[in-house]
This record gives sequence, C-alpha cells and structure tokens, in this order.
Amino acid sequence: MSYPIIELLLTLVEKICVIVVIAYLITRTKYFMEILDKKFTLKNRVILILIFGAVSIFGTYSGIEIFGAFANVQDLGPMIAGLIGGPVIGVGAGLIGGVHRYFLGGFTCVPCSLATVLAGLFGGIVYLLRKGKFIGVPGAVLFAALMETFHMILVLIIARPYSEAVVIVEDFSIPMIFSNSLGMFFFAFIISNLIKERETAEERDKYFDELERKRYELKIAHDIQQSFLPDAIPVLKGFDLAALNLPAKEVGGDFYDFILVSEDKIGVTIADVSGNGVPAALFMALSRTIVRANATRSPGVADVIQDANRLITSDAKSGMFVTLFYAILDLREKTLTYVNAGHNPPVMFKGKTGELIMLKAKGIALGALEDIKLEERKIILNSGDVVVFYTDGVTEAVDDREEQFGEERLFKAIKENHNLSAKDIIEKINEETLSFCGKQPQFDDITLMALKAE
Repeated sequence: MSYPIIELLLTLVEKICVIVVIAYLITRTKYFMEILDKKFTLKNRVILILIFGAVSIFGTYSGIEIFGAFANVQDLGPMIAGLIGGPVIGVGAGLIGGVHRYFLGGFTCVPCSLATVLAGLFGGIVYLLRKGKFIGVPGAVLFAALMETFHMILVLIIARPYSEAVVIVEDFSIPMIFSNSLGMFFFAFIISNLIKERETAEERDKYFDELERKRYELKIAHDIQQSFLPDAIPVLKGFDLAALNLPAKEVGGDFYDFILVSEDKIGVTIADVSGNGVPAALFMALSRTIVRANATRSPGVADVIQDANRLITSDAKSGMFVTLFYAILDLREKTLTYVNAGHNPPVMFKGKTGELIMLKAKGIALGALEDIKLEERKIILNSGDVVVFYTDGVTEAVDDREEQFGEERLFKAIKENHNLSAKDIIEKINEETLSFCGKQPQFDDITLMALKAE
C-alpha cells in the first residue's frame, strides 16, 4: 500500500511543479504586466487568450490520478484568465480549452467543455465586480473549488447515461476540486506576490520622487536663506570683520547681519531661532527683516530691539522665539554699544592684558513677551581687542561621548588664535569644533563672527 501513495505524491508534486513554472513564466511576460496595469490592447488580449488557452489544453493532458480517478486542471487556465483579464480574455481562453476538450469526445465532453468556457466567463464576472482588482489567494482558491463543484453538477445534469455520470462525479469530485484548487493556489500566490512587488516598487518610486522633489525644494530654500545673509563682509576702517554660518540642515535658524546706521556707525547682529530646519528658517527670515527695518529707522540700540520684539511677538503664533545680540559699532569713537536679548554673551579678548570678558546684559529672548526691557551697555575697543560672537551650536556641539565642546574650549581657541585675522580666528574655532565632534553629526546650526580692532 505504501508504494502507490508515494507514487501518487511524486506524481502530484511533478504536475504542480510544472504548473508553478508555467505560472511564473506567464506572470513575467510584458503582456501579463500590461493586463495587470489595465493597459488593454488587441495584441496583449489575443496573446493572453492563446497562452491561457494553451494552459487549458495542457491541463487536459496533465491529469493526476488520485484515489483511482483521473482528474485534470483544464479549467485552471480560463479561470486565471478571467480573474486577471476580464470576460473577454477569460471566455477566449475557455473557448480554446473547451473546443479542444469537446473534440476529444466522450459522454462528458459537452458538460466538461461548457464548464471550461463558463470558468473563464465567471472569472471575468468576478473581475468586473471587483473593478479589476485581483481577488487574492483565498478568494481565488475558493472560486476554483466552487467552479469545479459546478463542473461536477453540470456533468450530473447533462451527461448520459446518468448512472455513469454519477460514478464519474463520485470518483472525480474530490480529485478535481483538490487539483484545481491547489493549482489555483500556486497561480494566485505568484500573482499576489507580483502585485505586491509592483505596488511596493511603485510606492518606493513615489517615495524617491517625493524625496528628490523635497531635496530640490530644500536646496532652493537654502539658496534663498543664504541670500538673506550679507553678500559680503563690509570693510571697516580700523577694524577687521568676518563671519561664518553652517546650518545643521539644508536650512537653519541662525543668522548674522551688518546694518549701515550712519556714515560712521554700523549695526552688528547675531541671532539664533529656537529649533532648526524649515520652521526656524521662516522665523529667521521674519526676525531678520523686522530687526533690519527697525535698525535703519532708529540710531538707538535698546529701542530698536524692543520695538522689533513687539512686531515679532505679534507674529510669533508658533511659540518660537529668537535670542539676539545687537550692537552698534562706532568707527570714529571705537565703541561698541550693545543689548543682549537672551543670547550667548560674545567673548571679548583684551589685547593688552589677555583678559577675557563676557559681554553680558540683562534681557530675554524676542517673541516670548510683548513688552521687554533690555539693558544697554557700551565698551571701548582698543587695538588688538577681539570680540567673538557665536551661537550655541558652537558650545553645545558634542562628541561621540556626548561631551559638549563648551565655553572653556572656545575661550582657549580665542586666546591661542587672537593674533590671527578675524577670518582666520573663526575658521580656527570652527575647525576645532568640528574636530572635537569627530564623526558625530552636527545637530545644531553653527554661526561665528569675529570683530578685531586694528
């Protein structure tokens, strides 16, 4: 008894393997892909009809003997054709398989031929009901089982003599339903995976297209934002000035500016908007525009920023704020009059004594409260004095151990490089900051500015 069972299993595996190969080859043709995309043409319809018609003929000859009955999968081709291509392709494949089966003869030729044609028709109706969406593996297997059950019913109704029809149905029902359902399972499984692959590929392509579009938009935003920064560093009699801005992302919230107040006075600003990225960049543009507009109308220092704060606060509906240091450099008197709105105090290196002084002043960030009071202070700049303005992206830069660059390293860098030009000073500080961070990515915008009295 064991030999027939082993032989049966080997035969079944052999036939199913052939069906799997056929299914794979068919589903990889460009004509099948066009049908999946609902790009119907006369050519691809005819080719699919011929292909699935041939599958039906193959199914007639590739019978599987199970439990003493000889079952075949001639309905499988038309069923798949209808489920993926609609009634035209399904019926076309069914007619090829059905006509072939009819001419083979036998008292079941009529019901079997009719069942093959109807398998394609009903598959096409399912396609229409689902508006071209594939029914999936469970649905396809259930459809195959129902169609083969219907096939057996047609044999009972049409085939004569009736007694022999009953015997055929008793012997063939289980093998026919089983073999066609199993063949449908593999066909539907391959088709479902192909559809998922294509959907995934389409989503991936859309994602990369969207990513590329956003990258392009961010590049434009970066170019626009950079245009807000001064085109060139002003040449000042008796002073050397330099600045550097490195956004953490394509766009950032830091900015610096130079504003001509009068013939011998120039406004110097450095600021840091809370957060980074696009929202910070937009708030940065708003803040810079307001500060610049106010500074050109008023020679004051505290008044300029307090007025600017009222305008910024009225537009700061997102909860964002900006820390800012604003000073007016008097080229004739060599003084720096400043206010500090919650910003990191700039560091002043005294050329004569080597002393470091923090340019502190009472004040809070702009955009937090509508009415603020800012303390105004003034310092004298002598030859060799250096003032380094910076944002917290410098001092809060971290290495791979999460240790911050900190103020002490900044102070040391200023002391060691105070003899250099303003440009070289900020470049050295930036180099040391990036070297300290190593491979750790920059998480905040870095802005530096140096003013050196000659």
